[in-house]
Amino acid sequence: MHAWPASEVPALPGQGRDLRIHDTATGGPIALDPGPVARIYVCGITPYDATHIGHAATYNAFDLVQRVWLDTKRQVHYVQNVTDVDDPLLERADRDGLDWAALAEQETALFREDMTALRMLPPRHYIGAVEAIPGIVPLVERLRDLGAAYEIDGDIYFSVESDPHFGQVSHLDAAAMRLLSAERGGDPDRPGKKNPVDPMLWMAARDGEPSWDGGSLGRGRPGWHIECVAIALDHLGMGFDVQGGGSDLVFPHHEMGASHAQALTGEFPMAKAYVHAGMVALHGEKMSKSKGNLVFVSALRRDGVDPAAIRLALLAHHYRADWEWTDQVLQDAVTRLGHWRAAVSRPDGPPAEALVEEIREALANDLDAPAALAAVDRWAVLQEESGGTDTGAPGVVSRAVDALLGVAL
Repeated sequence: MHAWPASEVPALPGQGRDLRIHDTATGGPIALDPGPVARIYVCGITPYDATHIGHAATYNAFDLVQRVWLDTKRQVHYVQNVTDVDDPLLERADRDGLDWAALAEQETALFREDMTALRMLPPRHYIGAVEAIPGIVPLVERLRDLGAAYEIDGDIYFSVESDPHFGQVSHLDAAAMRLLSAERGGDPDRPGKKNPVDPMLWMAARDGEPSWDGGSLGRGRPGWHIECVAIALDHLGMGFDVQGGGSDLVFPHHEMGASHAQALTGEFPMAKAYVHAGMVALHGEKMSKSKGNLVFVSALRRDGVDPAAIRLALLAHHYRADWEWTDQVLQDAVTRLGHWRAAVSRPDGPPAEALVEEIREALANDLDAPAALAAVDRWAVLQEESGGTDTGAPGVVSRAVDALLGVAL
C-alpha cells in the first residue's frame, strides 16, 4: 500500500531541540533521545468513512513529532497501518450494499488526499492489515506455541496473564478494563475465556465474511491488536521511540499490543514512550463515526476552507487536550492565517532568529503548539505595528512556520 506525497520541509539555520513528551505509561514527561534514526509507529484509520477533524488532530500531533526530530537533523522512520478489514468496515459495507474492499480503498484514497492537503508528512511504510496477514499468522502461531494463546471454537485468544507487564501502559483496574473492552470491540462475556479482557488474535472464518489461509490456525482473519504488532515489529523492531494514537487507544489497543510484543520477544518495553492525543468534540460529544457527529476534512475543503486554516485550528489546541470544534475555532484560524500571510508578505520585518528559537522550544516542550502560535502572533503584531529593517526576516518566519508547524504561508 502506498502513502501520500511528501511536502518539502525547509531547512532552518541552527539546531533543533530534543523532544520532551508526556508518556502515558509513566504518567509524566520523559526526554526522548533517539539515535540517528528516530522510530515512530502511529495507529491508522479503519477506512469505513472519511477523515474527520478528530483524526486530523491526532495525525497533526505526530506530524509535529516528526518535524521536531527532522529539525534535530535526524532521519525519521515512521510507520502507520490501515485496518482495512475489521467489523466496522464490514458492517458499513453491508449496510450500504458495497464491496468491503472497494469501500476500504475509496476511503483510504480520500484519507491520502486529506493528509496531502494538510501537509502531513507521510510514513515511510504505510501498511494495510490485509497485506500484513502473511506476517501475522506466524506470530499468532508462536504465541500459541509459547503457551500465551488458546483456542475457543476455532478462535485464538491471547492470554494477558502471559505478560508480566500487562497493565503498565494504561494502569487501569480490572473493572475499568472490562468495561472498555466491551465498549471497544472486545467480548468480555464470552464463555471459556481465561480472563474476560483476553483479546482475539485470530478469528475463525465466518459465513459471508472475508477470510484468509491461516496455516495451522485455519482460515480466518486477524484480530485488531496483533495487526499493529506484526507491522511494528517487522519495520521498527522492539524498543522503538514512540507508539502514538488517540487517547481512546490506550486501552485496549496499545495495552494489548504491548503485551503481544513483549510476550513474543521476552523484551520490555515495546515502545519507549506511549503518546496519546486528546479527543475532539462536536456539540458536546466526542466526534465519533458511530454517533455521526463529524466534521470531515474533505467537506471543509470542498467548501473552500484553506487547508492551512484547518491546520492552524488544530494547532491552536494542545495535542493532549480534549476540545470542541466550533465555527468560531475555524474563524479564528482563518483570521490568524490572514494576519500571518500579511506579515510575511512585506519586504522586511523585525529580526526573526529569536522567534525560530521560541517555536523550537515550545514544540520541544511536549509539543506546545499553542505557545508556538502565540510567538508567531507576537512577531506578526510587531511587524504590523512598527515593521523592521531585516530583509531576510519574513522569509525566515515563513520557512520556520512551514518546517516546524506544517503551515504554508
